[in-house]
Order: sequence, then C-alpha cells, then structure tokens
Amino acid sequence: MGQRHWTVVIVPHGSDSPRTLAISETTVRALKWFAGATAGVVLCAGVMLTVSIARGGLLAAFGLDSTGRTVAAMRTRVTVLQDTIASLERRNDQMRLFAGLPATDSAGTTPPGLAAGPDTPGSSIGRLASETRTDIDGLIRRANDLSASFTEVSIHLSKNVERLSNTPSIMPTTGWLSSEFSRARFHPILHLTRPHEGIDLAAPYGTPVVAPAAGVVERVTVQTGYGNVLEIDHGNGVETKYAHLSRIDVHVGQHVTRGQPIAAVGNSGLSTGPHLHYEVHVNGKVVDPLTYVLPGAIPE
Repeated sequence: MGQRHWTVVIVPHGSDSPRTLAISETTVRALKWFAGATAGVVLCAGVMLTVSIARGGLLAAFGLDSTGRTVAAMRTRVTVLQDTIASLERRNDQMRLFAGLPATDSAGTTPPGLAAGPDTPGSSIGRLASETRTDIDGLIRRANDLSASFTEVSIHLSKNVERLSNTPSIMPTTGWLSSEFSRARFHPILHLTRPHEGIDLAAPYGTPVVAPAAGVVERVTVQTGYGNVLEIDHGNGVETKYAHLSRIDVHVGQHVTRGQPIAAVGNSGLSTGPHLHYEVHVNGKVVDPLTYVLPGAIPE
C-alpha cells in the first residue's frame, strides 16, 4: 500500500489565488514529534525555573543561602571545639588537684547568644553569625585561661620533682644502726657526754657509700675527730655530711644523683671500728637523719 498524502489548501486574504501544499505521512509524523518535543522542553524549563525560584525562596526564608551554609558549618565546628575545651577543663582540674593547686573557676559553658528578634531577610544569618562570633571570643578566652593554668601546673610539678630528687630519702650505706641521733650521748672514746649530731652505721671496711639524694659536692676535708669528711649541698637549705671515710670518690663542685657511689666506709678519725657517721643539716641546724629516710629503708 502506498504512502498516504495530505493536501493543504492555503487561502490568502484579498484577491490572491489559493495555494496548495502536498504533505506526506512521514512529514506529518515528524511535525507531530517536533511539536511534542518542543512542548516537553518548554515544560521542563518551566519546572526548573519554578524549582529554582522556590528553592531560592526557601533558602532565603531559612537563611541558608551560600553565606548561611558557611556560617552554619562554622557553627558546627565551634560546637565541636566547645566540647573539646570542656574536656580539657576537666583534665586541667584533675592535674591541678594532683599538683596540690586550687581548682580554677572554669565556667565550661557556652557564652550566651544574642536575643532573638523578628525575622527579616538576612536576619537569621546575621544572628547566627553574631552568636558564632560571640562563642569564638569566649572559646579564645577559655583557651588562654587553660594555657596559663597548664603552665602553672607544669612549673609547680617541675619544682616538686626537683625538690623531691634533692631530698635525702635513703640510707647512704648498708649495715646496722649502731648509734642514733642524740642531744646527749656518752662518747665511747672521750668518755664524755656530748651531742651526737648524726647516726652511725656499722659496716665492713670499704663498703660503698652512696648519695641519698641529688646535689653538689660542697666540701672534701679532713676534720679532727671525724677523719675523712665529705659534705654535699642538696639545695633548699639541706646539706649532708659523711665522716670516718676510707676513700672519697667525688670532688668539690661535682654534681651527684641519688644512689651514686661517692665514698667508702672507713675507720679514720676517732673511731672504734669501721662505720659511717652520717649527718643531715637543714638551714644550718642538725636534724635526726632518720626523719629523712623512707620507711623500710632503715637497717636493723
């Protein structure tokens, strides 16, 4: 069967003669397809335009245009930072308690935002930005306070560590306690009652003597009655003295640490046998050395 054709008659206005136009079935189908496609494009364009306008209206209404989204993202990050600083403040309080320092007055709360006003174009974004800026200023202040507190704790702990390392806390040698500290003791050689300003630790000749704490060797001398003498300055007004030594292994000005060998037990000076005479001086006054020995470190 042949292809059908249509004849279109065009009648112009006026006295011009009518015109005819033959159109095949294929042409008619093409025209119908083109008309439908054109209508679809127009419809899609209209929908896209409508959505775009509606979307713009919603974003503007809720303050979520590109600037609003940026501010909202910053706000989220500020919230995370607030939680982090709150955690650091709790840890700071624990550290200050450990160091023996009073707790700081850390609020740990979010600074109040601005009072809400009537919504106008851009007011939501402006208020959100102002609140975020206020929170950031508060976080900066809290961070500065934490930094100052951490510095104080660090300095305090460093001083304590140094003080403890310089405080005599162990016996300077092994052996047994043959004579204690006394304000009036009968001297076994001089047969006189006189103060015994230290303790005597009997031990075999040549037994090592160690520093009971960190310090600096202050004197290495020979003294009447005491024989070979070594004195160490531990700082904070604390000094220790070691007498009747057979050997001294350090020199004046040398830094020593707790447990470091410094001399050997001997029998020099007025002595009935090998032993170490050990004294502790605090601010120029003698004290009982046993008060500077940790429990369990006193020999029987």
